[in-house]
Amino acid sequence: MNTFDVNKLVRKNIQNMKPYSSARDEFKDFNTKMIFLDANENPFENGVNRYPDPQQNSVKLALAELKKVNVNQILLGNGSDEVLDLLFRAFCEPNKDNVITLPPTYGMYRVLADLNAIENREIVLNSDFQPDIKSILGSVDANTKMIFLCSPNNPTGNSFSEAAISELLDNFNGIIVLDEAYIDFSEKESWLSKIVNYPNLVITQTLSKAFGMAGIRVGILYASAAIIAIVNKIKPPYNINVLSQKKAVERIMDSVKNSLEIQTILDNKRILIEQLSQIDFIEKIFPSDANFVLIKVDDATKRYNQLIDFGIVIRNRTTQLLCENCLRITIGTKLENEELINVLRTL
Repeated sequence: MNTFDVNKLVRKNIQNMKPYSSARDEFKDFNTKMIFLDANENPFENGVNRYPDPQQNSVKLALAELKKVNVNQILLGNGSDEVLDLLFRAFCEPNKDNVITLPPTYGMYRVLADLNAIENREIVLNSDFQPDIKSILGSVDANTKMIFLCSPNNPTGNSFSEAAISELLDNFNGIIVLDEAYIDFSEKESWLSKIVNYPNLVITQTLSKAFGMAGIRVGILYASAAIIAIVNKIKPPYNINVLSQKKAVERIMDSVKNSLEIQTILDNKRILIEQLSQIDFIEKIFPSDANFVLIKVDDATKRYNQLIDFGIVIRNRTTQLLCENCLRITIGTKLENEELINVLRTL
């Protein structure tokens, strides 16, 4: 790979801007008992009358311990979507730059590209749902700032090969955004340990999936300290509220419960796949490293609507590239999965 210099990628106005400094940025010692008369808050204590820590240090410390990374390699967002949007705003010049995405994949990459007036160059995955490396690199030009890889991928459920990811990291002198929202359900290791070897690697994860905290909206960005410092300049000052920070720390620290739930989901997935394979109109069940499974059926829209009539909501993905007549099923509880199978057997 060519010598990677993140300062050559960042937008000039972002590079030159001075970030907003909130009251809680200027006084950082949250553990010292003080009289706070600096932030125009309501002084009557109710648990949420004070502004939250803008850098979410308690959450970052818990994540740093769990993931074996440094605190200065972590940035938190109001869900992963905010983290992804910050990357667009930090590195992509509107109406000039472009990014590359690999459909079928997570739809917000395209939405955020449109929102930020960035060209989105789509390179369709091959028939095995793997990246077409030659076509991807052939689409790169001087204004290509980021390539988005979702692995395990949504909606397909499979992971990209290590060789494919390595080749892109070695041959693209921009930022590789590796979305690992579902990595905790996979037997494959996260790429977190390789950040030190690849300064152009950015990894996003979330508390919404394996940690069971979708309602508190906490997304995570892992990257070099240099990239984190750039993105942190444009992060809203209080983007993670007090209640979300508290719940996040509690959940991250409860490793036993978290591990048990992940294993239960994986066990339920194995049983569900065995039962789905016995349904006549299911033509294919795709390999999955996530907490969902993609299936190909005879008529996706028909089967989707039939399940709706029985009070079961899944996801119809038939309009996505390479996913004609495909349905995506999230792994539920044992009872929910049994109800699904019972209904499918009657159709």
